[in-house]
Amino acid sequence: MATLPDGPVKMLANLAAFQAGWFACVLGGSRVGPLAVALILTLHLAWLARPGEWRWLAGFAALGLVVDGGLTLAGGFAFAEGTPLLGGMPAWLWLLWPLFATLVHQSLAWLWQYPWLAALGGATSGPLSYYAGARLAGVELAPWLLPAEALAWALICLALSAYLGKPPALAGRAR
Repeated sequence: MATLPDGPVKMLANLAAFQAGWFACVLGGSRVGPLAVALILTLHLAWLARPGEWRWLAGFAALGLVVDGGLTLAGGFAFAEGTPLLGGMPAWLWLLWPLFATLVHQSLAWLWQYPWLAALGGATSGPLSYYAGARLAGVELAPWLLPAEALAWALICLALSAYLGKPPALAGRAR
C-alpha cells in the first residue's frame, strides 16, 4: 500500500490519529475505543508504519498489560461498576498503549536523541494524560498512582531513548 509523504503531513496525521483515538477511548469507553483503535492501527500500519512496526504495537500492548494491569490490581484505579476488565483494567485503557506506540517512530522519533528531555517528557506528559483521562472518564485514581505513572513513563521514555536515540548515521538501520 502507498505511504504518506514524509514530513509535516505524516507527523500531523500521526498526531491527529493518536489524539482522536485517545478521545475515543477515554470518552467512548470499551464500546467505542476498540473500534476506533482498530481502525487507527490498521490505517497506521497501512500508510505510516515502518516495516515490522507491528512488533512495537504488540510490545506496547503487552507492556500496558504489565504496567497498568499491575497498577490496577494494586488499587491505583477505581473504575465504574460493571466495567469490563482486561487484566484488571478496561479495554479502553489498555488500548492506549499500542496507540501510543504509533507515535514512537513517527511524531516522537526526534525526541529519542535527547534522553533527559525524553525522561522529563514521559514523567510529565504521562501522568497528565492519566489525570485528564480519569477526569473525563470518571475514573478515580489512588493518591500514589500519578507519581508511579511518572516514574514508569520516565523509565519507558529513557529506555526508548537509549534504544532508538542513535546518531543519524546509525539510525537508518532497521529495528
